[in-house]
Amino acid sequence: MNEPIDLQSALASFTDLWSPRIVSRVNDYDVRVAKVAGDHLWHAHDDTDEFFLVLDGELTIALREDGSERAVTLPKGAVFVVPRGVEHKPSAPGGASILMFEPTGTLSVGDRHEDVPHHVDATTGRPLTSGA
Repeated sequence: MNEPIDLQSALASFTDLWSPRIVSRVNDYDVRVAKVAGDHLWHAHDDTDEFFLVLDGELTIALREDGSERAVTLPKGAVFVVPRGVEHKPSAPGGASILMFEPTGTLSVGDRHEDVPHHVDATTGRPLTSGA
């Protein structure tokens, strides 16, 4: 990973939804891109925050915190950090492309989650060339 990565080319190299690809690493963190559409699942990362950047489309993240639910909607170019331990459920009814930044080895379905539907890839990130 010592060459520049074009994110649009990286995203064009695969079609799987909710299946992040690792495009780079920074210290002990993965930089992942994913195509998303529809709903992910309620989950939480107990020991790490989760950073989202919307590259294209619109992403909504429902959050459960302090006994209530709220949602944030992220248009193209927006960033948001879900704090560690907060249950969240990303969704993109119209589809989106996103970039995530999280510690290497972090599961895409978190440490606590509801049943994983077949359309969600429970992974720690796949190499960019795998399954392209």
